Amino acid sequence: MRLFLALMPPSELRQRLGELADAAHARCGGRRMPDDNLHLTLAFLGEVGEAQASELADWVGGQRIEPGRWHIDRWGCFRRPGIVWVGGGPHPALSRLQEALWGTLETLGLGGRPARFVPHVTLLRRAATFERQGLPDVALAWSYNQIALIQSIIDDRGARYQALAESQN
Repeated sequence: MRLFLALMPPSELRQRLGELADAAHARCGGRRMPDDNLHLTLAFLGEVGEAQASELADWVGGQRIEPGRWHIDRWGCFRRPGIVWVGGGPHPALSRLQEALWGTLETLGLGGRPARFVPHVTLLRRAATFERQGLPDVALAWSYNQIALIQSIIDDRGARYQALAESQN
């Protein structure tokens, strides 16, 4: 099963992110991410067997993370795959959380730590263009206190996400 660790936005923030995705889609084209799929990835784990997924779910369920607040204040893109996102500048607390998670994941035999961590929420995939001009200003605050282990289930309608475990809050 395809897994990742993420912060999942509360419903009010998810709605606001969805509105930004609508604005970006109207301006840039591409494939808009469904509101239910909006998240901040902390660690993409890729394909994981059921036994290891169960171990990860137990581990995540026993975790307690330090609460934090992330400010989303800019648009960005990864041009090659056509991803349009919103995010913020460097965020030491999120970087420490991501590093700590990968430290444990590697002891559990999982690899794939990225060379750099760019905290962001993907709004569009395969965007035809990316132009900031005409996009609304972004000024959102995301208070977080929980991580989730998410399974990405891909079918003929695209990807949908299912939480397998959440940390304590």
